[in-house]
Amino acid sequence: MGGQVISLLTQRGRRLSGRALVHASRAALVLVLFVANAIGALVVFALLALVLPGTDLEDASTIRLLNGVLAAIYLLVALILGLVIGLAYARPMVRWLQADREPDETEQLRALRAPLVVLGLEAALWIVAAALFGGLNVIFDGKLALRVAIAVLLGGVTTSAVSYLLSEYVLRPVAARALSIGPPSRAAAPGVSVKLALSWALGTAAPVLGLVLIGIAALVDEDASAHDLALTMLSLGSVAIIVGLLATAVAIRSVSGPVRSVRNALREVEGGELEVEVRVDDGSELGRLQAGVNRMVRGLREREELRDLFGRHVGEDVARAALERGVELGGELRDVAVLFVDVVGSTTLAAEKPPEEVVELLNAFFGVVVEVVDEHGGWINKFEGDAALAIFGAPTPLEDRDTRILTAARVIAERLREEVSGLEAGVGVSAGEAVAGNIGATARFEYTVIGDPVNEAARLTEIAKEKPGRVVAAARLFERASEEERGRWEACGSVELRGRPEPTDIAVPAAG
Repeated sequence: MGGQVISLLTQRGRRLSGRALVHASRAALVLVLFVANAIGALVVFALLALVLPGTDLEDASTIRLLNGVLAAIYLLVALILGLVIGLAYARPMVRWLQADREPDETEQLRALRAPLVVLGLEAALWIVAAALFGGLNVIFDGKLALRVAIAVLLGGVTTSAVSYLLSEYVLRPVAARALSIGPPSRAAAPGVSVKLALSWALGTAAPVLGLVLIGIAALVDEDASAHDLALTMLSLGSVAIIVGLLATAVAIRSVSGPVRSVRNALREVEGGELEVEVRVDDGSELGRLQAGVNRMVRGLREREELRDLFGRHVGEDVARAALERGVELGGELRDVAVLFVDVVGSTTLAAEKPPEEVVELLNAFFGVVVEVVDEHGGWINKFEGDAALAIFGAPTPLEDRDTRILTAARVIAERLREEVSGLEAGVGVSAGEAVAGNIGATARFEYTVIGDPVNEAARLTEIAKEKPGRVVAAARLFERASEEERGRWEACGSVELRGRPEPTDIAVPAAG
């Protein structure tokens, strides 16, 4: 039995099978009831050793023996009866656990209220015991009957409180399984205040009440000796210290455990870890706190996923600007650099190769483009079939922008030749003033750049498809780049681009 209980209490990180959980829970409940009733019996016997009659009553030894024998019999019967009733109550809970399925709401509430049932059952059995032993001893002496009833009631308070606190603790794995479907729609278990009240009742109220009642009895009974009163006070004080310490420790653990799990989860979330989930194993407000933390973390995780997805669609800089400043339709005039890259012979490619191979080639192509653009400080504004438009310098300014975009253009061409066989692309680069902002309608818009640099980059891409290096840039970028980057380019005259009134001076990567 001990091994099963230890297994139940230590299976915090991994899931027990339903059948194993049933066996462990039964063993734990039997042990809890045995321990709680043993503690209550010790309290009663300790008190009765002082309040049962001495030599002033006839047949005192017979009375002691009779009470002791009946007490042992009653404890055995009560323990068996409690187990039978408890297991009958738990039978529906056993069925869904053994089936390894989620409980319905009725089964969930039954599982969460099991410790309360244990509390009520123990309280009822000990109230019956107080009435039974009080009635038995009234035959011998009225004062004796009162003292015995008081002692049994104090033992009952002890047993009931210990039973609840221990059963609530050992059945947490069952509560966790029951709460896997979510918190109950109505209160299912006492909260922190009740647990602390039980701890107070067990460690303070019951012993002090015993002292008060013994004091009243001493005032009524003129024969009460100071020696007997001192022994009674010592006994009740010892009970208060030992049993109160046990109850307080269990109550603290039942409260601090869920709070600690929440605190640890929040610490991980603060450190950026969002794959955190608190085990919900309490049916009170503590369980709602645990479930609330899980909902909060799921919300943060979804928000981060949306932010990541948003960033992938519009670019990290655009996403960050939108989250920080909000979004509105309209744009502003910005000096930007634009890189346009387009596949050479895409129509022929689609006609000669199967669709799966075309998609694979395009994914490899875009993979290189996105990686290189990102490494050099730009971002992909849009994909247009087999082409891509990259922006450098918007929505946030970019230091040494022209050097970065020219380097990116060269590297894209080089890596495409080395890494994507069977596919070639032209790269056009331009720069100038353009309108950058959110374009579209209120319900659907996108951040983009519109203006002459975009058109020019697209036209230069067509020229680049005819050049050996497949890269052409407007010469004004080449002139503003760093000295090292300029050394990698050479002027290539001028060309007339469709739609432009004047020829455009261009540059291409230097041979070799």
